[in-house]
Amino acid sequence: MSRQRDIETIMKSEYITIGELVRITNMRYSTLKYYTEEGILPFEQEDNGLTRRYKRIESISRINDIKELKGQGLCIDEISKYYKAKDITEP
Repeated sequence: MSRQRDIETIMKSEYITIGELVRITNMRYSTLKYYTEEGILPFEQEDNGLTRRYKRIESISRINDIKELKGQGLCIDEISKYYKAKDITEP
């Protein structure tokens, strides 16, 4: 028996796992993990040992933004600086 949630359930959920994010964005797990480690894909985690939870709508939007910025020729370091500056200036 599979423990995976179906796409319909995932698309109704406020929070999803990185594996579910992989399934709905067709991005590689390693890429999303890298974005997370670089601080450009935010997540929530209640305790250190628990699964990282990603806000579905915000995460999909962020991934699309990152794809667009990369398409404009920005590297991950530049994208990271862009989001850090943006986070400082937004209320």
